[in-house]
Amino acid sequence: MLSPLLKAPAEGRIDACQSHLLYSRSFGAMRMRRIGYVEAMRVDASQFHRPGTADQRNERRRQGALGLSMLLVLHTAMASPTVWAQSTLIWDPLAEGLSATVWAPGPACNDDVPPLVAVRIDPERYRFATYHYKDEKLPAPLTIKEWQRRTGADLVFNAGLFRDDYSYMGVLLKDGRSLGTKRHGQWQGLFAAEPTAPGLRKARVMDLAVDPWDVDKTAYREVAQSLMLLDHQGKPRVRQTGKRAHQTIVAEDRDGFILLLKTTDPVTLWDLAVCLRSRFPVIHQAMVMDGGASSDLLIEGRLSGEGKNGAAPSVQSYQDLVDGNGMRHIPLPAIIGVLPR
Repeated sequence: MLSPLLKAPAEGRIDACQSHLLYSRSFGAMRMRRIGYVEAMRVDASQFHRPGTADQRNERRRQGALGLSMLLVLHTAMASPTVWAQSTLIWDPLAEGLSATVWAPGPACNDDVPPLVAVRIDPERYRFATYHYKDEKLPAPLTIKEWQRRTGADLVFNAGLFRDDYSYMGVLLKDGRSLGTKRHGQWQGLFAAEPTAPGLRKARVMDLAVDPWDVDKTAYREVAQSLMLLDHQGKPRVRQTGKRAHQTIVAEDRDGFILLLKTTDPVTLWDLAVCLRSRFPVIHQAMVMDGGASSDLLIEGRLSGEGKNGAAPSVQSYQDLVDGNGMRHIPLPAIIGVLPR
């Protein structure tokens, strides 16, 4: 289980329409509905100017200024729902350079998106390695727990899509070697790690629609191609199909961290992309790996607090999602491991 990890975010967030209604009900005499705050302040000022002693007038002015300050604070929070929501996200450390949480957008995304287990990785402290069972000289694909035991990785997650014969769909490189796959002509998401040249980021999510990349001249040793989910302009790069499935998302945030997101229930890619755009603004861009039964994430038990007492209830609720034991895990032909540098 993920130690005192994954704390549920605060509940009871209020959207913009509700905030106008609350203003109207709570401060009806101030007529806050759909009028500018400057005009509202002008109206309020006249209410506080009444005959009386100097002390009474000063007290009224003090109370009025305090009330207006509180209203401005409320307005700022409610007018910026994404920032308000993001500020409640608490990351719990698993190791130096590795932290995790559970992000539950809930009503903020119309209850269309379930909670997600999220892991934040510092590429300066952790390296990434791709694996394919044929390159490992194995007779058949392994489950995610078998992959973790074989690689010794702190984290393991599924790579991109594969065919019925377990061949990878798209580019898959290990140590700069192609694992017998070709570039997919339509998929624009590319996870690239472990650069061969100095000065490059150690891991990143690339958008092949705008980022130049040549498989024969790549500057990264570990590469996995898949579908783009959300680009740097906040545009969803998936269609509205209505198909719901478990998903594994790899994202790059605006500080250069790599984020792994694993859904706890099925969701459409469109709803997920729109929700991440509006409620998880720290994400720079994101790609989606294989979904459905292949969507998998394992956090090594030593880090996740497996077997320890006192874990938060929210962590226990999702234990079977990250320990490789409690849910059905199908064999995976290709995975990506996350290991300390």
